[in-house]
Amino acid sequence: MTAETSQTLDRGLRVLKLLADTDHGLTVTELSTKLGVNRTVVYRLLATLEQHALVRRDLGGRARVGLGVLRLGRQVHPLVREAALPALRSLAEDIGATAHLTLVDGTEALAVAVVEPTWTDYHVAYRAGFRHPLDRGAAGRAILAARQSPSLDPGYTLTHGELEAGASGAAAPLVGVTGVEGSVGVVMLADSVPERVGPRVVEAAREVAEALR
Repeated sequence: MTAETSQTLDRGLRVLKLLADTDHGLTVTELSTKLGVNRTVVYRLLATLEQHALVRRDLGGRARVGLGVLRLGRQVHPLVREAALPALRSLAEDIGATAHLTLVDGTEALAVAVVEPTWTDYHVAYRAGFRHPLDRGAAGRAILAARQSPSLDPGYTLTHGELEAGASGAAAPLVGVTGVEGSVGVVMLADSVPERVGPRVVEAAREVAEALR
């Protein structure tokens, strides 16, 4: 540190960097140890960063990077969407269902990119910007499954009728993308999801993860 720098700002930036380097968040105690400061200082840093949506804390108290970090650069969000679009287009056309990339925003799932198939007579209307609780719908449940089994391949999640009557969904989490929690999935008007859809969604999630690395 030099006379021209701010110690508090430096610590806040270090918090963001530490959180960006972990997929599963850090507790106040873990941050305190890594920063070499007491827990009170960490609480104050997190509270300030939360006010600006740069950090969020889950129900278990673990701090994670917030989507406010993306909003700092207006071009970041479009770039994330652009990176995911090729895999989403391929998925939508292959399955004949609406494909989407969903990211965590606080306690909600936020659809940030949506692609509809071009050849079907009808499909579920699902729009970018759509939000829903993490514990409802395939997209959110896939993310929660990845949290519960971080060292394992969580596979895919299937749901029916949780967000829209008569609609079924399949989603797989993004794996290995530092600082980003999300999933790739499809939603379709069907009583059940065809057997081949789950593995295809996992493949698409891997393609998107590679594009975002």
